[in-house]
Formats: sequence, structure tokens, C-alpha cells
Amino acid sequence: MAANKVALIVAGGSGSRMGADIPKQFLLLHGLPILMHTLNVFANVPSIEEIILVLPESQIDHWTFLCSKHHFETKHKIVKGGDTRYQSVKNGLKEIRDHNSLVAIHDGVRPLITCDVIETCFDAAEKFGNAIPVLKPVESVRVQEGISSSIIDREKILLVQTPQVFKFSIINRGYETPYRPTFTDDASVAEFIGERIHLVEGNRENIKITTPLDLKIAEALIR
Repeated sequence: MAANKVALIVAGGSGSRMGADIPKQFLLLHGLPILMHTLNVFANVPSIEEIILVLPESQIDHWTFLCSKHHFETKHKIVKGGDTRYQSVKNGLKEIRDHNSLVAIHDGVRPLITCDVIETCFDAAEKFGNAIPVLKPVESVRVQEGISSSIIDREKILLVQTPQVFKFSIINRGYETPYRPTFTDDASVAEFIGERIHLVEGNRENIKITTPLDLKIAEALIR
């Protein structure tokens, strides 16, 4: 029997790097808040049975207002986030009742992920226990040490995206460990408890919208 598939969307950003006075996930992209585009992609994956959206408590009322304003009816459950992304993911995991689930943890401001990549991640995670989408950089890469820098082989460098998909039993065990500064994403949490991370190819359009330029690029791509 196939595992239950859950999408856990984490959205806790501010508008600081955008120079905006509202959280970046609420900025308009092609007429809708960015976060709505993100949820809609996951809603279009037929095998996903539940979408959990983790938001800071201070943003929940505004999100509810936006859903009403834009007649947004994509089914999802809202969970109160924590002070950090780590705590927000942990709060979201607590809401998953089926402990045999596969969980896709995704950044709310990555609305250009494709259904194909999501499905590929789920398929790989079902087989290997986890899967994360990555890309090879197209630019040359250097590492800086003090005032010096040196070229490194870009074939050994990978750019990490989301969704990062895990068997619930694995990622929940990871999030039961105390937070560490080395936890930069969900894969690093799973790796800490001994999991070997499985890689799949991401899609280059799947940018994380953080700056005004990112928003312009996303607007061009979504059109």
C-alpha cells in the first residue's frame, strides 16, 4: 500500500531584503500572493493527500484575509510557527497523524517548483527514505579564505532546493534532536542522525524569491 503523502509548506519570511513592508510570501506574483501559487502547485499533485501551511502567529489573520480577498479555496491546514524555521517545521510535523507518511518540506517562497520534481522526490524518498532536489552551478566557483581565494571544481558543488522529502519516521526523529547551527536545511537535520541523503535533479526555475530581482524573474517565468 502506498504511503500517505503530505506537503509541509513553511512560510515565515519578512520583507526586509525585498524592501517591502509586508512579508515576502504575501507579495503579489501574477496577481496572486506568492504563497498561493506555491500551495496550488502541491494541490495539483494528485497523490498528495494533505497540505499543511506553517505561518507565524502574527501573520495568520492577514493570510485568512488574503484567502477571502482572492477567493482562494485550495484546501490546507494552518499551523502556528515558531521563532525559527527549525521550530516551525517541528510544529508542522506534530500535526501529521499518519506516522507512515512521506513528508515534503518546502519553502513557501518557491512557487515555481514543478509537479514532476515533486513526484520524483516522493518516489525516491519512498525507495531510499529521503530525497532532495539539487542543481549543479553554471558559474565558476571560488572559495575565500581570509584575503585569498581559490578556484574549486564546480562539478563537486551542488545547489540545494526544496521540497526535501522524507519518511516521517526519519525526519521526525531528526527534529527530536536539539537545534544546532549546522542545521541549515531539513537534509542536514536528517544527516545528523545518520541518514545518507539521496539526490535528485531539481528544476532551474525553482528559485527562492528573496530579492526584488527574484520577483521580477519569477514574474517573467510564470507568464
